[in-house]
Amino acid sequence: MQEDFLKYQAQTTPHPLGLQVSRAEGSFIYDETGNAHLDFVAGVSACSLGHCHPRVVEAVKQQAEQYMHVMVYGEYVQQPAVAYTKLLASLLPAGLETTYLVNSGTEAMEGALKLARRYTGRSQLIAAHKAYHGNTMGSLSLMGFEERKSAFRPLVPDVSFIRFNNLSDLQHISEKTAAVVLETIQGGAGFILPKDDYLAKVRKRCDEVGALLILDEIQPGFGRTGKLFAFEHFNCVPDILVIGKGMASGLPVGAFVASKKMMDCLQNSPKLGHITTFGGNPVIAAASLATLKEVTENQLIEHTLRKEKYFRTRLVHPLIKEIRGKGLMLALLFENKKIADYLVLEAAKNRLVLFWLLFEPKAVRISPPLTISMQEITQGCDQIISILDRYNAVAVN
Repeated sequence: MQEDFLKYQAQTTPHPLGLQVSRAEGSFIYDETGNAHLDFVAGVSACSLGHCHPRVVEAVKQQAEQYMHVMVYGEYVQQPAVAYTKLLASLLPAGLETTYLVNSGTEAMEGALKLARRYTGRSQLIAAHKAYHGNTMGSLSLMGFEERKSAFRPLVPDVSFIRFNNLSDLQHISEKTAAVVLETIQGGAGFILPKDDYLAKVRKRCDEVGALLILDEIQPGFGRTGKLFAFEHFNCVPDILVIGKGMASGLPVGAFVASKKMMDCLQNSPKLGHITTFGGNPVIAAASLATLKEVTENQLIEHTLRKEKYFRTRLVHPLIKEIRGKGLMLALLFENKKIADYLVLEAAKNRLVLFWLLFEPKAVRISPPLTISMQEITQGCDQIISILDRYNAVAVN
């Protein structure tokens, strides 16, 4: 199967980790020989409730037995999607009541960009240096990392960049700006939190010039930072909210959320302003609904901050220079890339799943399921400390 994987399935890097999966449950992924691998990554923040959570599995089974795909998005009334979007609206601030369901985070961002340009009649988009919003052409155009996008130019025009957390750059937001697009917490850059009321000041500047604010919550959303959405920490409500990843606890999904007034402009001039065949798929919507209910009904969000504190207590080592992030969206920062690589690769050999970040080579991601137990945290942290101790020993010798 390893050979077939490399031959018949397109690869994203020359050296994939290559774990052969037989099943997954809770905080563990099991390989073809039955070994359990403790998952500190959760499918890159996608498996909010761990693997094969019973509530999600049951919702998927029940819906699959009733009906699956029946019509392109937005034509038929399908109970799972209606119930999900209604519940989501009840949990969001005023002005974020209408949801467009799509298939992934990057498609959600594409829809949000189209909506912003259509609603404002403006073209300029402003993103942040070291931003990551996905890999389709519009999302890629917002990527503030030239090395990753230069091979695919020309990209979407009229995109400018500002520095995250730099207040002097806010003057570049003007009456020509359709939208400012920011990650609430910069992910690929190293889990960088906004500081000094940065997001609130961006919000104020957007209001002054009539620009929209799009916040990308694809990764920090759905309880990962100790709030349902990370913007709740930072006194800032976006005009358009972009979500995905942990939304359906392991199934492919995304959405963008805005006011009813704003979203209605996709209906006319032209009609079908955005369209998707599988968006709002009833099986995916059922999984999303089950996930949202589980996250909000069972204190998982509150426990996330307690687990963060425990991680920070356990992960104390001379090689760890800093722990960035919030909740269960954490990044270990090291002095150099060599240490980060050693930790990820040695952890894999020891059946602990860790992973890198996109643009910060000195960092290692820790984004486990929200359901992870304290015992599992202890187990994984002890392994990390042991591996770092071995690195020190090897370096000395």
